[in-house]
Amino acid sequence: MKVKRSERLIDITYYLMEHPHKLVPLTLFAKRYESAKSSISEDLTIIKETFTKRGLGFLETVPGAAGGVRYVPKMTDEDIAAFIDELCEELNHSKRLLPGGYVYLSDMLGEPKWLRKIGRAIASKYMDKEVDSVMTVATKGVPIAQSVASYLNVPFVIVRRDSKVTEGSTVSINYVSGSSSDRVEKMELSRRSLEMGSKVVIVDDFLKGGGTVNGMISLIEEFNSEVVGATVIAENIFKGERSVTDYTSLLKVENVNSQDRTIEVVPGNFLQKGI
Repeated sequence: MKVKRSERLIDITYYLMEHPHKLVPLTLFAKRYESAKSSISEDLTIIKETFTKRGLGFLETVPGAAGGVRYVPKMTDEDIAAFIDELCEELNHSKRLLPGGYVYLSDMLGEPKWLRKIGRAIASKYMDKEVDSVMTVATKGVPIAQSVASYLNVPFVIVRRDSKVTEGSTVSINYVSGSSSDRVEKMELSRRSLEMGSKVVIVDDFLKGGGTVNGMISLIEEFNSEVVGATVIAENIFKGERSVTDYTSLLKVENVNSQDRTIEVVPGNFLQKGI
């Protein structure tokens, strides 16, 4: 059934945003709306210009018989910088200070408007890379991984510290806690969760000593897989040598004063460090 251009524009936009990174042939839209490819091309030009102006990402056109159009929801560095500044402003309050110098983030990780932006910002760093999966550790990192994975259009896997019968057979490793060099902990991952030879992005909420991230790196190696990069929302103050140094962070806890309950959160190395 033929539809009006206004309806086509809305439906094409919705379809593309629901299928990021998927190469969609123009014939799919032509058949869907009973329209000529030339008309679909004009529609895509309008959508492409609007996405660019509004900072919603960009459309990538692939020519040829096997080509089509692909939506890449990548944020610009300017938009990411503005968002990180917004995060800093939100978190620089004494009410968010927790024992140990941690920052209370749980409410933001449960708020869709923050979670979507966090996921899109982190995903933007890896959109030009080949990524097969996003990994995190239960439980605080789960919403972050889910959001990042949705923008990369790949699965996410959850590393656990205790076994679940529903996980089936697992691969487990012992790792040294980064914040306490004399404490050995265990983490494990279902064998069915990650394909051998995968390219994996690690995400988490906080990084202090780096033991958890380093443990996930070791797990990935057990699957003969490759770490594409590791990103956390915030890195905490840590006196000593971290277990991992190759990571990026959106935020950095620069200073904490427990006596007068002040906290200083500044932009991390996310935009300065490549992967």
